[in-house]
This record gives sequence, C-alpha cells and structure tokens, in this order.
Amino acid sequence: MGIAIYMLTFLLLLIGVYALVAKKNLVRIIMGIAILEYAVNLLLVLVGYRRDGTPPILPRGQTAAELAARAVDPLPQALVLTSIVIGLSVTALAVALAVRLYDKYGTFDMNDIRNLRG
Repeated sequence: MGIAIYMLTFLLLLIGVYALVAKKNLVRIIMGIAILEYAVNLLLVLVGYRRDGTPPILPRGQTAAELAARAVDPLPQALVLTSIVIGLSVTALAVALAVRLYDKYGTFDMNDIRNLRG
C-alpha cells in the first residue's frame, strides 16, 4: 500500500482546508467541510489497516495472544462509523442554514451577507 495512499489522503485534507478557508461561497464552504470529513475518515481507516489481517473474532481453539498478532484493530472502524453519522448531521444542518440564509439575503456569498447586516 505504501506511502502514496497517505499522501493522497493528505492532499484531500489540504483541498478541504483550502475550500474551508479561502472560499467565500457558502456552498463551497460546505463542500470543503464534507471533503475534510471524508479525508479524516479515510485517514482513520488507513491507520487501522493491517495487511493480511483477520477479523477480531476469537475462534475456538485459538488464544487471544495469537489473535492479537494478526487481528485488525476494530476501534478506528467504529470511530469512522460514528464520524460518518455525525458528519452527515453536520452537513444537513449546514445546508439547512445555507438555504435559510439564501432565503433571507438572496445570495450565498459571505461578503454580501456580512455587508447587508439585517
């Protein structure tokens, strides 16, 4: 698997941070948040990956020490599942707020929204 997948994940993380910091359009900011969340989830999955790993289920006749030497860590997978649910909720809330701001101000541009004040 190598370091290339980690570099691509880091690039995806940088794209998300760039969209979050540099863009003024609310839709692009929300997309940047989503890309950033996906990059963090991918990084967590990559940290828990083990080549030729087995599921962390103890079969009969095998000791816990033998299993621990080959088993994949289930904690990052559980964290990613939780993160996906939370990320979906945050994205839905951000989209709902963006729609309400568009209804009130008629634009997604943050500079215009800041200048209107009311």
